[in-house]
Amino acid sequence: MEENNQTAITEFILIGLSQNPMAKNLLFVLFLFVYVVTVCGNVTLICTVIANAHMHTPMYYFLCHLSFIDLFFSSSTVPKMLLDMICINGGRISYMGCVLQMNISLFLGETECILLAVMAYDRYIAICHPLHYMVIMSWRRCKYTMVIVWLGCFGCTVVPTISGQRPICKGNVINHFVCEVIALLKLVCGDTSYEEAKITLGSFFTLLVPFAFIITTYLCIIRSMLKIHSVDGRMKTFTTCTSHITVVVLFYGTSMTLYLGQAKHLTNKHKVITVFYAVVTPMLNPLIYSLRNNEVKGAFMKTICANKKIKFSTSKSHY
Repeated sequence: MEENNQTAITEFILIGLSQNPMAKNLLFVLFLFVYVVTVCGNVTLICTVIANAHMHTPMYYFLCHLSFIDLFFSSSTVPKMLLDMICINGGRISYMGCVLQMNISLFLGETECILLAVMAYDRYIAICHPLHYMVIMSWRRCKYTMVIVWLGCFGCTVVPTISGQRPICKGNVINHFVCEVIALLKLVCGDTSYEEAKITLGSFFTLLVPFAFIITTYLCIIRSMLKIHSVDGRMKTFTTCTSHITVVVLFYGTSMTLYLGQAKHLTNKHKVITVFYAVVTPMLNPLIYSLRNNEVKGAFMKTICANKKIKFSTSKSHY
């Protein structure tokens, strides 16, 4: 019986955030604005770093990877969600499309968790061991680190998820606006205690362990900062970390609430947490790094001025 139900399911129906037509229109405008800002912010940040040679440092190299993750993390869910809000038959997604969306979100989410820990280590070396920074954080090590992070996260999330697919026999209606792993698990046949334990264990290694590592690095940074006698020196050192700290609090706060606080029944609260985790945070990350970092703002203005000069000289040459 379960096997027949499983083979009959070729698509899922996403309930979404609201069934009220007016609320859906308002949410469409809001999330469209958020997505446009997300794309523009992350693309601008990546282009600014690439265009300015003095920003070709490990810190901004990792920041480009973070923007790349945020860009595709948001793009894996928001366009489909926007389409569902305005289409008459919205909310439908194929079985393979749902599995693909779930795996992309898990893969990119876990990669961001590990990347934020790597960025914390980068700040620790820069502040606590400045004389050895270029040796420890060499370009070769940075590139190898990111290769290991990307491949390791792919192997730990996508491969087990695809190989361990369980049959679906509890309907095809998902009480969510995206194909989220916890929501999809509610439709799996039989007892899901083993799968829930796997999610909790995986969250321990991908959320709690990196978060504990980040806290440890910042305790070392604070201890090093206390040795600086100048108040201005302490503030200057601290400002290099504030953007990263803000991003860590936003991302880990929402993701740990979502995956470590699993509930038997999904509620609107879990949908709101997912909105912050998957939609709002990717928009805020480039804004936080841009608005709180004078070097990024200066490089961005320099890039704009350089482009204006090129356009002006090109227009003069036509005359």
